[in-house]
Amino acid sequence: MEKTVNQKAWFLVLPVLILVAFSAVIPLMTVVNYSVQDTFGNNQFFWAGLEWFEEMLSDERMWNALQRQLMFSAIILAIEIPLGIYVALHMPKSGFWSSFCLVVMSLPLLIPWNVVGTIWQIFGRVDIGLLGYTLDALGIDYNYTQDVFAAWVTIIVMDVWHWTSLVALLAFAGLKSIPDAYYQAAKIDQASRWKVFRFIELPKMMGVLMIAILLRFMDSFMIYTEPFVVTGGGPGNATTLLSIDLVKMALGQFDLGPAAAFSLMYFLVILLISWVFYTVMVNLDKKGM
Repeated sequence: MEKTVNQKAWFLVLPVLILVAFSAVIPLMTVVNYSVQDTFGNNQFFWAGLEWFEEMLSDERMWNALQRQLMFSAIILAIEIPLGIYVALHMPKSGFWSSFCLVVMSLPLLIPWNVVGTIWQIFGRVDIGLLGYTLDALGIDYNYTQDVFAAWVTIIVMDVWHWTSLVALLAFAGLKSIPDAYYQAAKIDQASRWKVFRFIELPKMMGVLMIAILLRFMDSFMIYTEPFVVTGGGPGNATTLLSIDLVKMALGQFDLGPAAAFSLMYFLVILLISWVFYTVMVNLDKKGM
């Protein structure tokens, strides 16, 4: 007997498709339109072809911003992933203190991005900020508005404070899914703490850790609000990441064509690297890790 397929379920998906079309597809098509045309205002457009893409690919400014962005994302992942695992391993597994730790770890995630930037902007000031005032009292020359190293340390520590808890919560969920039988077998075999982590906990956490890496990479690679509020991309262009450079080009200079081409290449880089992470996640899932 031939099965009857019910297509009415598509009506439930239709609102989502319409919402995605208005919030993503239509704006994307507008960006594509601007990337191949030039305009001098008054809704007058002139065909430019791939001129803006060629200009961006040969633009040293964009490559410098990309280099800073990759370095920032690499540092963030190198710090937050191990630190999040360490925190998750030392959190209570059950009881009141487990719930208390989960609530405390969730608090930074609830703070809006612009508020996070404002908090650290004030926190790092030498005149009224606790961090800046303390470091100055200790004789440490700290000024994130003038010193490149201080600016980088500030935005990195800020991001670590804001997002490490996400990695910790995901890692904690992975640890909670491990059956007690694994730990009992390891205890019988007198396995060391390192071997328990290496052969039991880490493989079982690998799936959620790949999700954490994917989420943290995408967010750190697209970060804009926090570093812009704290440093404004300075001192000079030291902390001008890709997103900040793109906004300066589009809104500050009103170079809509180059900015549109820039944003499309930006989007493709994120899409490509995210696809690599997703492929790794799917392969790990097939292996049952």
